[in-house]
Amino acid sequence: MLLSFAEWFGVVALITNFIAYRQPTADRYRVVSALALGALSVHFFMLDAIAGGVVTAMAVLRNFIALRWQGPVVLWGFVLLNVLCLVVEWLFPIAALQWGATGLEVVFSEQPSHWAIWVAYSSSIIFTVGSIKLNDPSRIRRWFLLAEVLGLSYAILVGSISGTIFNIVNLSSIILKLLQDRRAQRL
Repeated sequence: MLLSFAEWFGVVALITNFIAYRQPTADRYRVVSALALGALSVHFFMLDAIAGGVVTAMAVLRNFIALRWQGPVVLWGFVLLNVLCLVVEWLFPIAALQWGATGLEVVFSEQPSHWAIWVAYSSSIIFTVGSIKLNDPSRIRRWFLLAEVLGLSYAILVGSISGTIFNIVNLSSIILKLLQDRRAQRL
């Protein structure tokens, strides 16, 4: 079975993010994760899963900004950006982004937005708070469990095979690392 071009970006995201969750410091996690999220953003945009593409693109930016700044202005700025994008996408449903003769074109849908965008943006807000406020890798992993479950739900809802596998692997990686850390503390 051949993978579509979009799914190849999903595979790159999957492998890179598995590596990200194994990083020993929060900053290393943020950098490697940003690379994975960039690939996943392209994947979602290619599937016309606009909310997924938007939240993962914001996550790339958020991770790089969080390397230097983690204060309340950054946190609330990204939360506000998530809410603003959600409202815009909810009120003006986007069907696709396409390259046209004049550049990038937004194709609006005549159908109302699917409620799945609420799942994507909720996951994004949880990731935002964890990425900016938490610096302990173990606490980040625990905080991200809920966000990954929501991400898995979104991937299933939009039909993303790579996104579904991505989130299952991420959940598995987080749980395995948390168990590994717990076992190491007991010894």
